[in-house]
Amino acid sequence: MFTNLSRASAPAVKALGRSLARSSCFSSTRLIRPTILKTGSLLAQFSTSRSALEASGNTLNDYMKSDIVKGEGAKVDVKKVVIVGSGGLSIGQAGEFDYSGAQAIKAMKESNVHTILINPNIATIQTSHYLADEVYFLPLTPEYLINILERERPDGVLLTFGGQTALNLGVKLDKMGVFDRLGVKVLGTPIKTLETSEDRDLFAEALKEIDIPIAESVAVGTVDDALAAAENVGYPVIIRSAYSLGGLGSGFADNKEELEAMAARSLSLTPQILVEKSLKGWKEVEYEVVRDSANNCITVCNMENFDPLGIHTGDSIVVAPSQTLSDEEYHMLRSAAIKIIRHLGVVGECNVQYALHPSGLDYRVIEVNARLSRSSALASKATGYPLAYTAAKIALGHTLPELPNAVTKTTTANFEPSLDYIVTKIPRWDLRKFQHVQRDIGSAMKSVGEVMAIGRTFEESFQKAIRQVDPSFLGFEGIKFDDLDNALSVPTDRRLWAVGQALLNENYSVDQIHELTKIDKWFLYKLENIYNVQKEIKAAGSLEGLTAELITKAKKHGFSDKQVAKFVGSTEAEVRAKRKSFGVTPFVKRIDTLAAEFPANTNYLYTTYNASTNDVEFNENGTMVLGSGVYRIGSSVEFDWCGVSATRALREVGKKTIMVNYNPETVSTDFDECDRLYFEELSYERVMDIYEMENAQGVVVSVGGQLPQNIALKLQDNGAKVLGTDPKMIDAAEDRYKFSQILDKIGVDQPAWKELSSVDAAKDFADSVGYPVLVRPSYVLSGAAMNVCYDEAKLEQTLTNAASVSPDHPVVITKFISGAREIDVDAVASSGKLLIHAVSEHVENAGVHSGDATLILPPIGLEKEVIERCKEIAVKVAKAWEITGPFNMQIIKADNEETGVPDLKVIECNLRASRSFPFVSKVLGTNFIDVAVRALVGRDVPEPVDPMVEQRDYVAIKVPQFSWTRLAGADPFLGVEMASTGEVACFGKDAKEAYWTALQSTQNFVVPKPGRGILLGGDINKPELAKVTEILAPMGYKLYCVSDAVEEHLNKVLAGKGELTKIEFPKKDKRALRAVFQKYEIDSVINLAHSRAADLLDADYIMRRNAVDFNITLVNDAKCAVLFAEALQAKIPTLKEGEMPSEVKRWSEWVGGKAL
Repeated sequence: MFTNLSRASAPAVKALGRSLARSSCFSSTRLIRPTILKTGSLLAQFSTSRSALEASGNTLNDYMKSDIVKGEGAKVDVKKVVIVGSGGLSIGQAGEFDYSGAQAIKAMKESNVHTILINPNIATIQTSHYLADEVYFLPLTPEYLINILERERPDGVLLTFGGQTALNLGVKLDKMGVFDRLGVKVLGTPIKTLETSEDRDLFAEALKEIDIPIAESVAVGTVDDALAAAENVGYPVIIRSAYSLGGLGSGFADNKEELEAMAARSLSLTPQILVEKSLKGWKEVEYEVVRDSANNCITVCNMENFDPLGIHTGDSIVVAPSQTLSDEEYHMLRSAAIKIIRHLGVVGECNVQYALHPSGLDYRVIEVNARLSRSSALASKATGYPLAYTAAKIALGHTLPELPNAVTKTTTANFEPSLDYIVTKIPRWDLRKFQHVQRDIGSAMKSVGEVMAIGRTFEESFQKAIRQVDPSFLGFEGIKFDDLDNALSVPTDRRLWAVGQALLNENYSVDQIHELTKIDKWFLYKLENIYNVQKEIKAAGSLEGLTAELITKAKKHGFSDKQVAKFVGSTEAEVRAKRKSFGVTPFVKRIDTLAAEFPANTNYLYTTYNASTNDVEFNENGTMVLGSGVYRIGSSVEFDWCGVSATRALREVGKKTIMVNYNPETVSTDFDECDRLYFEELSYERVMDIYEMENAQGVVVSVGGQLPQNIALKLQDNGAKVLGTDPKMIDAAEDRYKFSQILDKIGVDQPAWKELSSVDAAKDFADSVGYPVLVRPSYVLSGAAMNVCYDEAKLEQTLTNAASVSPDHPVVITKFISGAREIDVDAVASSGKLLIHAVSEHVENAGVHSGDATLILPPIGLEKEVIERCKEIAVKVAKAWEITGPFNMQIIKADNEETGVPDLKVIECNLRASRSFPFVSKVLGTNFIDVAVRALVGRDVPEPVDPMVEQRDYVAIKVPQFSWTRLAGADPFLGVEMASTGEVACFGKDAKEAYWTALQSTQNFVVPKPGRGILLGGDINKPELAKVTEILAPMGYKLYCVSDAVEEHLNKVLAGKGELTKIEFPKKDKRALRAVFQKYEIDSVINLAHSRAADLLDADYIMRRNAVDFNITLVNDAKCAVLFAEALQAKIPTLKEGEMPSEVKRWSEWVGGKAL
């Protein structure tokens, strides 16, 4: 039964909603009928029931001839278009723009428009030649974009597919008159509309003109004006930033002191802020709206936040379609959204965010994004409606009625999707990785990724989503808190577990939890249903006590086999066998945008237990590719590139493909990239279910990062054919003990190591090899819980944490070699024979996680002999582990004074693709994943080649993208645990040019200008600090420091050839500190500290932290600081107005052809 909650009358909903929500048999799916809009009329609509469609003709041609729609609009005459990307992935602007940009390129190519992409994010799918015709890996700055426009002379430019970065860039160029001067058309939404939606004053005025209510607010440009505005508006207030992404620089203030500190920080990031009356506690609702140039409008998706207003929508749990709105509320907000998009003149896609009073029809518009956003990607995947593709077609002048529905192929794009399922999005945070970070969440986004789960009840969808975010949680659970009431009332990244603890373990009532959290009771009653089923399962007592009825009920409520096993004291395998013996297996349903009302042959699938039939026949016997799951620190768009490359390569060799992934930000979850897409969990249970139903030919586990690797052995042990390297060998590489033993056997050197059995044994080992030592758990991603220990106290502290990461696997301790260089080897082998490899060198010394390292390729700092020895090691490793497919190694190069020949020691080996695979593939011009897939399936396997012997006249450098600004309090210090959220890479004629360009490609980087200030600090024993000072002093920079020791040391170094001045440094007064930075015109901070700060008053920590808080360039690694200074020295004198910089070249010009 599907109850159409949204279409009932408001009084009926209010009366029935609570009791129905309590009922565990009530389906929480909201069935929305598809709506086709008559052109030019806001309210003229009719339901596309079968009779209605037959009356107007049941084919697209008949439909087009009817009077329901307008015909084609005037097409925009463009032959060549520049698409502006979004740059490196960061908090607030992540993989969703790879997806939207890739869709835009597909739409352009389909219309025979030549596409030129500017995006320095080398890990993305869109920066491949099978999509964009030409690619520029260059910074997204006005200077570089102007150079490209002058060089390429395009007819048009697309600004709404690259997030806030592209939008801000476009607005700047328009103000400079560049587009008019060069005759470049801005396609889609006009610049004036973009400015109106971004400038809070203009936005407020525009909405007043059409009587749409917004929160009372005042736009200000100074701290004093902000304080005055708050007095008028009344506390509490919220600060919002203009022209910022992910709510950067926004927050709530309850008093003058809080506002003063927040306004100072926000105004360092953006020129204008809005002081607004707080509506914290209201519901937050979003609508995705599309409008074409002929004024046709549709709302594609409406979404409701599980969390009340006050938490950025990117940090909120979001449910689609909305579950608690009455019919009246739903249509009121829908009508307002269409009114807004028409008044603003949006041409394409738009996102409208509302605050809705929890007990009435009072609402306020919070924000309008007149561009593709994170919510757009979610809405696309939630409904199956390709928003970015449609927006790109509209930008070319097409109208909605003439565009086909990409899913059904039989109706047009001028319809509102209908859902017979429910979608839950849950964000992923990685705040625990950062020292001193504040874990509260509010109006500024902090999450690094998100998952989307599809089910036919809220309970099913919700529990799926929890497991997707973090597989260590089996479903809806609780964790202990010292102060549970505080954990419920103050939103943090862990509040969901506080709700679980209160409901499941502490006997809190729904009313109590609602009072503390303001989460709508409808949702809380649904969570109570999960609790009630959990009690029933526990009451069964044992595996024997589980009945077919109870297992079915559990599965319908989203319980996994592992979860059920835990409650009855059994194992996952036993519960699975019992479930299957009862014939309880999932059903496969289609996402067809039409709620199954009309025939649709779509390949977009999900599984559910709330069904009675399958929507597909299982006759394709495809090859499964397991995706990378949620984006998190350590696993991001790089692995999505690997997944998409793998499915494309499989299709090229004639294989049917099945992609399994659940990340709405990805290109791999675009249904035209594979033969069948399962938007599903990457758990053993679900992957095995799909494998068995599809009778798959095999499963690829080596392109999705760590998640697929973790289940590879279990899949094989239970009958699945894992393609490529034997999972037993994967286990032998992941298990540090087995790994080290094999290296010893094949004569490959490694640092001294020992398996950890007790703290005392660890101390004895550390004493014997000497500190520092590195503690590493097995089976980790991105260095989780790895630590370098410089003394016994640190070792003891670290062991406690490391042991809790992977209790099933022992912890290994190794000698850490200080001052060594690190080398990355990415490779592909077939049956133990090396086919291709790449050797990249790190700029930073060993001790910085490879994901945070700056990579150089070709490795110009390595001797030919060292590169050859790296290959020899790769050959031995490939043979020993019998590798078929991709693998990656990290090697330490350490000087050996006795032999004079450097030692090469392997510190890590992953028998899967690594995050540097897209980088090496694009720099060397050979797709390593394409080679790997041919090895995996044994079809057209190429002969071995050695790309490292080829001489190249270019260098590429990959640099990390950090999101320190977002993570209030976190210490911007690099170590063995990964901290970056993304990466960018650029080419150059040498390392200095490539690094110069790559650094400018990172977010918030500002080139320090001679005559301005650079603040220096850190460990005076690091020779690099002196070297940097010597390079910068003659260039005209004003050099400053804050400590006596640094001042004395560096002035000795300069010996009168320049001057370093010690300045005042107020540690406890942020506003006073900001004034100091402004007074001395400090553009950059170079801080080369020896170790992380012990406390928050450490001068080096304050220097690093406030550099990122004040939006000032920070360099925090010694080797990078030297390269940075050398790049400034080489490039600053060459900057001449009107001259094209030498680095402005297409990717195809650098590598000599259109690779990949």
